[in-house]
Amino acid sequence: MRKLTNADIKDLREYERERDAFLAEIISMKKKRRIALGDLMTIVFENASTMRFQIQEMARAERMLRDEQIAHEIETYNELVPEDGELVATLFIEITDLDLLREWLPRLTRIQNHIAIEVAGERVPGQEIDLERLTREEEITTTVHYLRFAFTDAQRAAFGESRVAIVVDHPNYEVRVDLSDEQRSELVGDFAA
Repeated sequence: MRKLTNADIKDLREYERERDAFLAEIISMKKKRRIALGDLMTIVFENASTMRFQIQEMARAERMLRDEQIAHEIETYNELVPEDGELVATLFIEITDLDLLREWLPRLTRIQNHIAIEVAGERVPGQEIDLERLTREEEITTTVHYLRFAFTDAQRAAFGESRVAIVVDHPNYEVRVDLSDEQRSELVGDFAA
């Protein structure tokens, strides 16, 4: 998949003119890319469009006008644009209650090592993108994780035709979610991009 460049990011006035239509497009896209993993977690698969939206919104919120400001955001968010043959996702631990956070975050340390995509009977493990910020003193995990899934040619070919599931096999949290045909179709498009 092609990475973003400064040319992909609209200046603030131009973005304001297209923002409503772009926002509607991203909301529609993310509905197919957001998958609930039980009651506590959600995974959202990212691509160049979702990352362009993040950069545009960051630039808008912070009134970024200089090319070097935008270049920094592009460098940061391009980490979440998949390479050829990959999917990249943001995993959210969706707990807002402070007492539940205190209970669950210590129980979910190393959750990033227990997320996989199963395709054609084979598991593709997630690899954490930003490992150094994941745990504090090995006792607690963060509520957001960035994962990369690298597929073989055979797995990519099977993705659009076979049963695909996201599997969480953490000792304290287990769930398996089969992707719908619509979700598989949406994600398989990332391999060809």
